Amino acid sequence: QVQLVESGGGLVQAGGSLTLSCTVTGTAVFYRYQPWNWYRQGPGNQRELVASITRSGSTTYGDSVKGRFATSMNNAKDTVYLQMNNLRPEDTAVYLCNVGTVWGSGTQVTVSS
Repeated sequence: QVQLVESGGGLVQAGGSLTLSCTVTGTAVFYRYQPWNWYRQGPGNQRELVASITRSGSTTYGDSVKGRFATSMNNAKDTVYLQMNNLRPEDTAVYLCNVGTVWGSGTQVTVSS
């Protein structure tokens, strides 16, 4: 059974930075052929796509995070990272990792003003 495990969330002041990690566990290899995605869901908000990365390294970002967030992949470790800079209070949300139909449980990011 494949699982995604996120880590790295926490409380940070506006303007600060955090790096999230998402690691896959299990023996299935389907995830190696699909994009890895970061979503977030804030209180009362719909789930929003934040960033996506393919195995070849091609990335896309949501408009609200372009220029501030960057995603990268360590193929050897089956881990994806989300570097978040210049954080804003509106970035406060649960951040979830996704590949195909598999979702992590999320990690909370709180940005104080």
